[in-house]
Amino acid sequence: MAELSAVLADLTAECDDLDALVADLPAADWARPTPSAGWTIAHQIAHLAWTDDAAYLAVADPAGFQAELEKAIANIDTFVDDGAEEGAKQPPAELLARWRAGRALLADALVAVPDGTKISWFGPPMSAASMATARLMETWAHAQDVADALAVDRHYGTRVRNVAHIGVRTRDYAFMINGKQAPAAPFRVELVAPDGELWAWGPEDAAQRVSGPAVDFALRVTQRRHRNDLALVATGPDADLWLDIAQAFAGPPGSGREPGAGL
Repeated sequence: MAELSAVLADLTAECDDLDALVADLPAADWARPTPSAGWTIAHQIAHLAWTDDAAYLAVADPAGFQAELEKAIANIDTFVDDGAEEGAKQPPAELLARWRAGRALLADALVAVPDGTKISWFGPPMSAASMATARLMETWAHAQDVADALAVDRHYGTRVRNVAHIGVRTRDYAFMINGKQAPAAPFRVELVAPDGELWAWGPEDAAQRVSGPAVDFALRVTQRRHRNDLALVATGPDADLWLDIAQAFAGPPGSGREPGAGL
């Protein structure tokens, strides 16, 4: 419960930061293009609202979510864009209100999930704390798109550890979704936090290693920056491949960004 409370507090703060970026935008600015091809700022917020709604459904009505999951599988190449496109048609004030209401409803639902319960999702099932971390990761990533569209410099605090953590935890998923065999041996990941602290995962003597700034790693696993634009170092061929295909989000492999995009 303590872990869930801490992640939910970080998720709320992450949502509030993004909310502050868009709350006072003129309606016309919601149509600004973002680095995600074909997606405006409205699409970014609509996607978060849609995904929060889906996550709430997964918690509150597992059978209902299963039906939605089957629809998604049947339209695997378009279901994410379709949800964003539909939501982006709403007037900005209505869309913002929908996102606010949905994320609050989800947070309350996650608190009520019994310990040990696994929540179905578009990727592997997860605990309530993991679901909250996944929502934080996505919010952080789409906030980056909005900030890039508005040419706003973000303040990266220690909440980014949540994004780095899910990036590490999804290593095997990234290999699998790209049709590759996940390495059997664990990797060592050493990241420098925004405040200078060292964050580490995996055994110290691991042969395959990734190191660099935590923010760069988060930008990579959310595919918000091209690898060439980041100060990440891979040691070993498997770790090197991982940085090419790393993906912290569920669904098909993303196309990522071209070098220099968003800078």
